[in-house]
Amino acid sequence: MTVTANTPILVGTVDVPEGFVTATIDGVVVSVPKGTLIIRAAELLGVAVPRFCDHPLLTAVANCRMCLIEIEGMPKPQPSCATPLGEGMVVKTQLTSEIADAAQQGVMEFLLINHPLDCPICDKGGECPLQNQAMSNGRAESRFAGTKRTFPKPINISAQILLDRERCVSCARCTRFADEIAGEPFIALLERGSHQQVGTADDQPFDSYFSGNTIQICPVGALTSARYRFRSRPFDLVSVPTVCEHCASGCSLRTDSRRSTIMRRLAWDEPEVNEEWNCDKGRFAFPYISEGRLTHPLVRGDDGELRTASWPEALDVAARGLAAARGRAAVLTGGRLTREDAYAYAKFARVVLATDDIDFRARPHSDEEADFLASQVAGTGRGVTYSDVEKAPTVLLVGFEPEEESPIIFLRLRKAVRRGQLSVHTVSPFLTDGSSRLAATLIQSAPGGEASALDTIARGELGTALRAPGAVILVGERLAESAGSLSAAVRLAQATGASLAWVPRRAGERGALDSGLLAGLLPGGRLLVDASARLEVAAAWGLDVTELPSLVGRSGNDIIRLISDDQRAIAAAPDEPIGHTFGALVLAGVSADDHSDPHAFLSAVEAAPFVVSLETRHTSISALVDVVFPVATVAEKAGSFTDWEGRVRDFNRVLHEVGIQNDGRVLAMIADQMDLNFGRGDVVSLRKELDSLGQGTGIRRHAPEFAPAQTPAVDQDHAILATWRHLLDAGTLQEGEPYLAATARTAVVRISAVKAAALQISDGDDVVVSTDHGSVSLPAQITELPDDVVWLPTNSFGSHVRETLHADAGDVVAVSRGGEHA
Repeated sequence: MTVTANTPILVGTVDVPEGFVTATIDGVVVSVPKGTLIIRAAELLGVAVPRFCDHPLLTAVANCRMCLIEIEGMPKPQPSCATPLGEGMVVKTQLTSEIADAAQQGVMEFLLINHPLDCPICDKGGECPLQNQAMSNGRAESRFAGTKRTFPKPINISAQILLDRERCVSCARCTRFADEIAGEPFIALLERGSHQQVGTADDQPFDSYFSGNTIQICPVGALTSARYRFRSRPFDLVSVPTVCEHCASGCSLRTDSRRSTIMRRLAWDEPEVNEEWNCDKGRFAFPYISEGRLTHPLVRGDDGELRTASWPEALDVAARGLAAARGRAAVLTGGRLTREDAYAYAKFARVVLATDDIDFRARPHSDEEADFLASQVAGTGRGVTYSDVEKAPTVLLVGFEPEEESPIIFLRLRKAVRRGQLSVHTVSPFLTDGSSRLAATLIQSAPGGEASALDTIARGELGTALRAPGAVILVGERLAESAGSLSAAVRLAQATGASLAWVPRRAGERGALDSGLLAGLLPGGRLLVDASARLEVAAAWGLDVTELPSLVGRSGNDIIRLISDDQRAIAAAPDEPIGHTFGALVLAGVSADDHSDPHAFLSAVEAAPFVVSLETRHTSISALVDVVFPVATVAEKAGSFTDWEGRVRDFNRVLHEVGIQNDGRVLAMIADQMDLNFGRGDVVSLRKELDSLGQGTGIRRHAPEFAPAQTPAVDQDHAILATWRHLLDAGTLQEGEPYLAATARTAVVRISAVKAAALQISDGDDVVVSTDHGSVSLPAQITELPDDVVWLPTNSFGSHVRETLHADAGDVVAVSRGGEHA
């Protein structure tokens, strides 16, 4: 068993509960749960037994032998990391036993025979367990006078993981992590004796989404990071607890900086969330914070060009433009916002712009999704948790690939599957590699067919399994693109009693929803049309209730469509007095690539009469707007995200740059310039306001009731497009990290054997997927998926589906062999 800080331990002579054993460690009588390893029981007493191979989340292997202790009655020292404490045992650690102390010294001397003495240049130097334990549990002088082994160094076992083989102590932490936790045994201990070393297959590098964890748990400097190698010393770093901004998993991190530059990120111990792991995206994708940053406001001059402006000038221009459009403005944001900044935009829209036309969903979305979020998610607080998922007897995944979209959910699912506690089922066009490592059962469905699949599940054996206590249904944000699917998911949950949870892809989406950054919703899940909710929020904002917008606003899709309609109408009748539906747009953290049609989105931004953008860096959007304000990244401010569970995850400021403000503070300055009372806009006051509103009570929006989509019929030369994003792709927050990008999965076209044969396509041949707007050409990968479906990654290198094809999941595309219709 794994013993944590919460594991009960009884010291002294007391009544021992059933299931406990009583023994003596270093003269202290203790009682611990049966099966507790000696090394864990000693830890609970405050005794640190030295170790290298031991890790509480990995299986015990007793490889290094550093944790040897004396057990009375045993003929020789025993490894405490692999020996459970037994009833009546008398254990002596190095603190009370000369035998144990001598054994540990001997093991340390043996390990140091071939270990290089290169501590001054080793990345692990200063935070190295081998250094520390050589001093505390080793001999003062070495008796070794021979020649140490050497290897050519370093070896790239992947683009971002470097191996110094002579430092390895064969603890097998890295290989056990890859096999047990990630389920990707790409690395193994090769050869024997003094030649033993970590290695990979010649044609299979260590390209795992979780490979960076092996660097962190390596007890010596054998595995190092290509980005961090030789860049800093541990004692030069300032460490700050932070939270990952890349997805909704909510991982705790430790961010280390030196001279106002982030040097590295490490996974932080958080048993209820990410345990001690994180994905490589969260660990390595941070260069965007400093590269290509906006540092000064920009204002569009009379010549039509953006130019650098002072803060007073930019605030004045923004305030005048927004004041002129008050009541006819819209606010569109993305998923990067912290909970506090999302609340600031929700408040700014209603109080300053007098509008409810707001949407945080800078991605494909639907009215059905809005109903689903308002009725099932917003303001509900903590719902399904990681612990619930890990303990569930059955988990159904719908429109959701955990390894690609929430890697820590994937690790928790795999942990439960490996223990034999969980059955996973996935509604998807094909069984991905990640789902295969979860031993998932595929419920095959073409895009648009998820609703029918869910209704069928309710009537079958899986429906019965979902009626078991603790069963969970996890739906991804991609279901918004499949009409009727979210409605069917709610029906299935209601029919079976299974818990239903929504897992967005971005870190800020759940917090934005709870903060009221969606048309028709006020903070805490309150409905805009609920009279009591309006009174509560108006009082919190210091308004008369009549000052709140009364009409439910429009979605992001509708806002962009209406701006485009105005543009076309004006172009068709330039002499007619046609007014603009929207006089201004406020944009924040929006990427054009995330929209179903990036070109249409950019055209709408360009056509809007006045646009203010709050950005961290230059984008295709910032080049089109009238005023650009630089705002702080997550490393330059404190704040919080709300993870997919509904758990609030606070983080601290890492970098202290002058002149960089959080979004809320910039909005407050604009409001001041407009002579409107918004508040200070700082993180502390925004958080206090939002927390005071809490979870709303009163009426809720009805659960969605939308009809299933009709799956289109296709001929031999066409197919239904299936697509989702890889975890590592061409996203803007991964820019500037070439080592990470080199480990991204290769973009391919997945096609069924029947479809491939009909088009005379073999595995590896170039396949062209096209629409009237453009084409994508990629190698074929024959996959067991419906014959009328092809799959492409949404935004990987060489496969920018939305930008190139103007298409998304469920659309019909042409398919041909490369060279024929390219």
